[in-house]
Amino acid sequence: MTVSATLSASEVNQLKKAPAVEGVLPAILERWSPRSFDGREVSAETLRKVFEAARWAASSGNVQPWRFVLGMRGTETYDKIFASLAEGNRKWAHRAPVLILGTAQTKFAKDGAENRFALYDLGAASSYLTLGAAALGLAAHQMAGFDQEAARKALGIPAEYAIGSVIALGYQGEPAALGDEELIQRETAARTRKPLSEMVFKAWGEAGL
Repeated sequence: MTVSATLSASEVNQLKKAPAVEGVLPAILERWSPRSFDGREVSAETLRKVFEAARWAASSGNVQPWRFVLGMRGTETYDKIFASLAEGNRKWAHRAPVLILGTAQTKFAKDGAENRFALYDLGAASSYLTLGAAALGLAAHQMAGFDQEAARKALGIPAEYAIGSVIALGYQGEPAALGDEELIQRETAARTRKPLSEMVFKAWGEAGL
């Protein structure tokens, strides 16, 4: 058995926590994307709080183009979202009690003009959602690995709505429960980020901080 397989959920959570930076919200430092969920259900009251966080994201023209399709385990919607997932994500996502599909209305309702920032705004709302979840002690994992057209057809999503990511939501589980060495290694690997010098420029390619 590898060392990573012996780590507990709480130990991994500490490992994944970003270094403390004064002035940075704790939820930002604590948010990460686990694959192991412990199976506990998420109450309707808690889900409302998670979506309230998403509701208050900024958007172009304040049109709030995001629409989330909520699948709770045991429902037809959950099964349809799960069926659209890539095989690699199915290996672990079945443990999550909630699957959410994010969509964005790509035309302005007032005049039918294209909203070029709809997906950007959905990303902002999804980010708020995951941070709200982290603040409530929940885990969220956003996935790009799924068949968008299969999800659109199965869920009856209109053509004028772009599809974002699928989000698995629940409570963090033990790494060993994944039962797959590669997944366990990924679950227990330390988080890394590029330095600010590679992403903030005062002139293109010249570090700004």
